[in-house]
Amino acid sequence: MEDFFIQNKSLITRAFEILSALIGIILFNKYRLTSAKYFIYFLVYVFLVDFIGDYPNHFNNYDFLNEFQSLVHDTKYEHNIWWFTLFWDIGAVLFFAFYYIKILKNSLYKKIINYCSIIFIIYIIYYFSVYWNDLFVISIPIICVLGGIIILLCVILYFIEILLSENVVTFYKSLNFYISVAIFIWWIIVTPLTFYDIYNSTSDWNFVFFKWQIYLFANIFMYSTFSVGLIISNPEND
Repeated sequence: MEDFFIQNKSLITRAFEILSALIGIILFNKYRLTSAKYFIYFLVYVFLVDFIGDYPNHFNNYDFLNEFQSLVHDTKYEHNIWWFTLFWDIGAVLFFAFYYIKILKNSLYKKIINYCSIIFIIYIIYYFSVYWNDLFVISIPIICVLGGIIILLCVILYFIEILLSENVVTFYKSLNFYISVAIFIWWIIVTPLTFYDIYNSTSDWNFVFFKWQIYLFANIFMYSTFSVGLIISNPEND
């Protein structure tokens, strides 16, 4: 069973990504008058980011891409670390900041997230102006940690607002509750792994396999929670 998960981890993750995106598309009319429509757009975005970002494997699997492979061979873009840093570690965090600003009612909470997002962007610009080459070499721990802090801040402020509102008795009917639980747990699990990337090499396959398993089950949990939330939740008026 372990070998099966290891050999098919990308396929399994992709399947759960597609499932959540398809459910979102099918139920789009249910949420089209709410901010949840932006989350459905995001699910499609995540699938495209993951699919395109897998280009090193696409080059190996499809001969008609040989011409494109030659363009990136022996360049900084030969590996896909830069892609996921930009479009997941940074892009996903900025999306969730935007999303929580949309769904939160408390103006102070909105301002806190907005200011933190601006600081995050400013720091990213500064970091890459000094350490540009890091983008193509490693998953940058400080960006992952700062992004994780913003995600946790968004979720905590959302939960505080729910607890102080009359919606606390019907929280389980809200899609935003399922989104918050999923991303909170995912970031809590995955963010610490960034600090151990130095062990992510062929010299320590035990760690590599362990990391793959953590990512796989974290992804399954997150996308399954998104899917369930989309199905059972009631649309919320903004």
